[in-house]
Parts: sequence; C-alpha cells; structure tokens
Amino acid sequence: MKGPKVVLLGAGSMFFGRQCIWAMIHSDILCNGTLALVDTDIDRLNKMTKLAKLAIKSKQSPLKLEASANRLDVLKGADFVVLSFADRGVYFRGVDCKVSEKYGIRMCSGDTIGPGGIFRAMRELPKILQVTRDVENICPEAWVINYINPTAVNGIGLMRHAKVKSFALCDGLHMPHIKRTYMKEAGLNGRNEEKFDLRIAGVNHFTWMLAANYNGKDVSSSIKKHKAMLASEEKDEGHSKEKFNNSYLLSLWDVFGLCPTTISHTKEYVPFWQGKGVKKDKLPPLSIFDVKKRYHRHDEMWQEVDRYINGTIPLEEFHDKNKPDHATDVIEAMWSGKKQPFYINTKNSGSVENLPDDAFLELLCDIDMNGPKPRYSGKFPIGLRSMQMQVLDTHELTVEAIVKKDRNLLRRAMCTDPIVLSIADSDAIINELLEREAGALDW
Repeated sequence: MKGPKVVLLGAGSMFFGRQCIWAMIHSDILCNGTLALVDTDIDRLNKMTKLAKLAIKSKQSPLKLEASANRLDVLKGADFVVLSFADRGVYFRGVDCKVSEKYGIRMCSGDTIGPGGIFRAMRELPKILQVTRDVENICPEAWVINYINPTAVNGIGLMRHAKVKSFALCDGLHMPHIKRTYMKEAGLNGRNEEKFDLRIAGVNHFTWMLAANYNGKDVSSSIKKHKAMLASEEKDEGHSKEKFNNSYLLSLWDVFGLCPTTISHTKEYVPFWQGKGVKKDKLPPLSIFDVKKRYHRHDEMWQEVDRYINGTIPLEEFHDKNKPDHATDVIEAMWSGKKQPFYINTKNSGSVENLPDDAFLELLCDIDMNGPKPRYSGKFPIGLRSMQMQVLDTHELTVEAIVKKDRNLLRRAMCTDPIVLSIADSDAIINELLEREAGALDW
C-alpha cells in the first residue's frame, strides 16, 4: 500500500522530530510514503536530515525523504501537514512567566492559559495562518494537524479563519496508553480493554474524566485510591509542571467530583494555587516554569542527536529507544482506515451535551480520511461547565484579538482569563510583554 506524504514543519521539535522519523520508518504503512522535513534553523534541519538518512539506511526502509528550509519547496503532493514549530519557545515562555510573576500571576508551564498562553498564541497563530494559505494554494486536500500550544487557541484559529481541513492534537491523552494507564490504576491491568468505558472530555489541558466504567461498574473510586497513594509519596522535586500533581489532582477531585486528566496543566487553569488566599492552603502555590531545566533537556536532546550522527551511539539504540507518537499513530489510522479511536481536538458536535456544538474540545473520536467524528462523552456538572465556558471564551477572544490586531479584544481576553484577577495588572502585563516581545509579534 502506498504511504502518505507527511510534511513536518518544525523538524527540530524536541517532542516530535525524532519521534516522527522513527514512526515513519517503523510503520508498515507510513514507511511506503514520504517524509518532508522543514525547519528554518539550517543547522537543526541538517542534523535531523542526517539522522533520518542514517536511520532509513540502517533499516533499509523504503521511506522517501525530502528536506528544505522553505516549506514551499515540499508542500506539493502533501497529504498531511504537521505543525510543530515555535519561535524561541523556551526563551519567550521564560519572559512570559517572569513578567507575569512580577504582577502576581504564577504559571508552571506558561504556554496554554494565562498571559503565557495568550502571548504564545500571539507569536504562533499568525505564522500558522500563513502556512494554511500556502496549503490552500499548493495542497488544498491535505489535512493540517496542529501540534503547537496553545492547542485549543490555535485549533480555534484554524477552525474559524482558515480554509483547510484541520484538527489539533496533544500527546497527553495518547491512546491506547492513557486507557491502559487508568485500567492499571483501577486494578484492571491485563483485563479486557473493550469492557473499559473511559470518557474524557473538555478544553485541551482542562479535560476531566466523565466516566470510568468496567463492565458497567464505576471504577473511579479505585483510581482515586491509587492517586491518594501516589500523593502520599510526593516530594518537592522535579520540573515545575511535575510537582505535587497527585495532591493537586485530589484536591480538585474532592471539590468538583471528577478527576482532572492533565493535572500538570490543569492546576494552572484554576486560581486556587496562585498564592492569593488569606488562609494558608495545604498545597503550595504553583512553581514557576523552570527555563534552565527546559534548556537542559533541549541540550541533552541535541547532544544525543549529534552522537547518533557521529556514531558514538549506535543507530540500533535510536530504533530501540523511541516509540510510536500520537500524531503519526493518528495519520497511520486515517490513511489505512484502521478502526482505532483517538483523542482529538475538534468541534464538540454534540459529544458533550451541555456545551455548544462548535466548542473546540478534546474528545474521543473515530477518525478516517474524512476527519474526526466525536463519540458521545456525557455532560459536565454545574460548576465545571461554567469553567469550561470561561476557558473557551478566553481562547475565542484571544483568536479574535490576534486576527484583528485589536488591543481592546486582547485586553478583554486577558481579563476573561481565569487566573488574571486585576485589570491594572492585566494592562501592565500587556504593555510590558508587547514591548519586550515586539520582534516576535505581528502586532
């Protein structure tokens, strides 16, 4: 079977470049297609291209390889265009978080909600929409897959303002791994996966477990007990996104009656650990995004790539170490017609019955070359429903502010955001970030 042409914009991505190369080689379906690597950083592009060539040769794979610093050179004939780029992402996340902390806003990730999410979208969404105009002209039948945070904001931007087929992905709910994880936590490891009815839904990074039933029986209490055990062992260590996650999770579960499923981000979407309370909470305020640790991870990745290229590490380790990725799994299923559900960010279309049909949500979907079709998820309890709408409204306002370059809409988006609590602070953050990031903003 002929494979698809997959164009990867952002070949140097820490989270997807190597994984995409590995998956395209190791998939019996994708290996018969073409992988086109694109990155505006020539040094990174050359390294990833060398790695890909060596990996293809070492497995005698039929995969065809293209590479260019200019996407226009490789878009022709594309079946999928995957967006996985960022403009100095770590640096600007550090700026966003430092400035926000100065005005009393704490972000442990800084790229999806709060001022960090808004300003990252301001840096990336205009470039994403530029890409879609090229796709419209060169390969209008291609599926555009957004893999760039803030996932929901960029996905809404594509849905509202681009004439291409699109959806968005986040690797946090990668199937079937997320399902197996919860089965293990419920004490169902090794049992029949088909009998486990797991329903997760919500705005990306603000998703919640609406159902966890095995053979018709609710097993969420067993999952909660497991989380409590993990919480009892937590220490103040690791990256800012990783600290005390099970403890934060249990606190939200106790209040809202549902399990948050991407707690490393969800804890940043609520105001409870911003350090604003009068009474001391049992949990500490959020740790601020650690720029040095993230740079260290990037350096380690590129050192590893260099060692693969110069032969210090044998290519067999590359083949043994990596594993399938969410985006390439989805592409394989779409192209082959494999009946496998995935969590996709797309229109609600009735999946969550008490949210609007055009709400852009992360939902379990059946998917083929006609696109994602959400399965029924249920409904949100009162309280969480309104919080979902607040996040959606923030994201929608952010998109409109960016597209229209409207300062008033930007201000409204910032003041609608769930962790921004002062108009004066909001104005100060906007002014300072617009000045400090002027060179990266189309504003």
